[in-house]
Amino acid sequence: MENRLQPSALNSGNEYSAMSGNAISETKYYAPNSNGNIELENLYKYYKSMGQALDAFKLNNTINADNQIIFFNRVPKVGSQTFMELLRRLSIRNNFLFHRDSVQRVETIRLALYQQEELADMISDLPKPSVYVKHVVYTNFTKFKLPTPIYVNLVRDPIERIISWFYYIRAPWYYVERKQAFPDLPLPDPQWLRKDFETCVLRKDPECTYTQGATNEGIGDHRRQTLFFCGHDPECLPFNSVGALERAKNVVETQYSVVGVLEDMNTTLTVLEKYIPRFFAGATEIYYNEIKNFNKINKNNFKPPVSEEIKDIVRQNFSREIEFFKYCKQRLNTQFLAASLMDSK
Repeated sequence: MENRLQPSALNSGNEYSAMSGNAISETKYYAPNSNGNIELENLYKYYKSMGQALDAFKLNNTINADNQIIFFNRVPKVGSQTFMELLRRLSIRNNFLFHRDSVQRVETIRLALYQQEELADMISDLPKPSVYVKHVVYTNFTKFKLPTPIYVNLVRDPIERIISWFYYIRAPWYYVERKQAFPDLPLPDPQWLRKDFETCVLRKDPECTYTQGATNEGIGDHRRQTLFFCGHDPECLPFNSVGALERAKNVVETQYSVVGVLEDMNTTLTVLEKYIPRFFAGATEIYYNEIKNFNKINKNNFKPPVSEEIKDIVRQNFSREIEFFKYCKQRLNTQFLAASLMDSK
């Protein structure tokens, strides 16, 4: 049965439905921040008013996995470098193997059908338990009659994410690293490097226009966070489309064990520890004991502040990307609340 949450309840039009579950660990929770507490309280009141019980077991997709392999098909600029380092350290603590894709000259996130099968086959053949990390959109293993991995990912506020990406690909150290890896790569135009996001938006530069329904796939075009969850099909390409949004939400709800939120790592780490304890036991402790080191990874000191006025202009064209982000936040909070209620019994 599917229930639609009303905007009056959570300021969101997102959907919730029950999902199959797995054994939940007994790890204690770290409380979310004050804003998170308010959101959780509203969420609890909504479910209570509907007479609907929250069951952490039914909200956990980990039981659906056929392999003790985590597939982290990481979205760019959502803190995935830090999360990858966390996984690397957890692999030592929790005795699993860590694997990541090699650095690519050109990152191809949508694959041809035969490439999807090769990727799924390679991941399925990894020793168990393992983690595999790669920038690639959601890949359906069952399409190739291969065992389903444990899917995890992270999301970020879409506007903050594209601003981060805009300056990341212009950072001096980014090109130093790229030239070291690929010496024959040409250097970019200095004028392009000096471009700032606010001017780019105000002048309606094609790089910062974000046209509805656009299907750009050029290098560096990472405006679609939904694409990483929607999949490889052409229907997932049109920017900010209803079809891509609904497909992405359905994949998250039915396939992903946990989709964390960069802006709320407390809740993210706690849900990961609760819902996938085999891999994430001790994640919160490791993350916060070494947070200074984690925060230095991929931090861009060349990113200037962007005004709220400019962000509001951009938000007008990101309505469905923003809805997807809110949906993922709501789902994460629902998982957190369900496990918290189970702990209190």
